[in-house]
Amino acid sequence: MLALQGAYDAHVRTLAALGATSRLVRLPLDLAGLDGLILPGGESTTMLHFLERNGFFEVLQTYVKSTPTFGTCAGAILLATRVEGPAQRSLGALDITVERNAYGRQNDSSILTAPTSLGDPPLEMVFIRAPRITRTGPTVETLAIRDGFPTMVRSGLILAATFHPELSADHRVHQLFLTLVRSPGHR
Repeated sequence: MLALQGAYDAHVRTLAALGATSRLVRLPLDLAGLDGLILPGGESTTMLHFLERNGFFEVLQTYVKSTPTFGTCAGAILLATRVEGPAQRSLGALDITVERNAYGRQNDSSILTAPTSLGDPPLEMVFIRAPRITRTGPTVETLAIRDGFPTMVRSGLILAATFHPELSADHRVHQLFLTLVRSPGHR
């Protein structure tokens, strides 16, 4: 669990409810031995500031390309190949274009329920100053949609959501990530 800034504690609680053990990652050496990594929501430019210390950005950039990784909200922004509104540096690991804060300011935050590829019932999605995925590459699978735009996508070992599944009582998104982590051959 990347624990530089953001709502990582809610992810830790959700993973614990599913029987998974979390470890907080604050330095590049904390990545050693992990089976997967969550990049939580928060403020992506603040996270970038912390990542630019001690070569952490470059280490993480390599790490997420070979290890199951799940980015939520700001984490999805960090994973994207292109960030707009305004442009910013990213890990470039997931072939998507993301528009920052596209669904409005903090007071425009919302909770929606919509069908997903995860099956019934529809999934509760908590959007807080959420980014919008405006483009997906050919290897990116869309798992959920809002207003015609993807809100949850997967490509290989990378999962990303523009909403905050850790703030919902529905744990199916985290269970999907744990399935990726437990899949054979990812290490």
